[in-house]
Amino acid sequence: MSAGKRIAPAEFKKRLEHALAMLKLPPAFAERYVNEGLSGGEKKKAEILQLALLAPRVAILDETDSGLDVDALKTVASGVKALCTPANAFLIITHYTRILDYLTPDTVYVLKAGKIVEQGGAALARRLEKEGFGKY
Repeated sequence: MSAGKRIAPAEFKKRLEHALAMLKLPPAFAERYVNEGLSGGEKKKAEILQLALLAPRVAILDETDSGLDVDALKTVASGVKALCTPANAFLIITHYTRILDYLTPDTVYVLKAGKIVEQGGAALARRLEKEGFGKY
């Protein structure tokens, strides 16, 4: 669904049901108000549900893995993985590599004081997890 493009309610319902199934969320989840009465993990799942429905070309996920239990992390990561296509880009900001157990980044950047100080692939993230950021 692209920005500003209208779709029929029946088509939206179909897309919503598909996204809920992809994230293993019950249909009743869609009847709840956004972020009202949701646990931390449910909020993260709701963010990925919104991502699935809005289908942006670029998305910034700031610590989307923060505070998630293992099952919620798997659900969120599988949702991100399913939504990733050659036509979009996801920037995932994290301080830990837990999410990388389920996603393989194309590029990893290390930032210090707002500047990129190193760039690499998934191996860079693994190395940082072992060695820390002391050399920066």
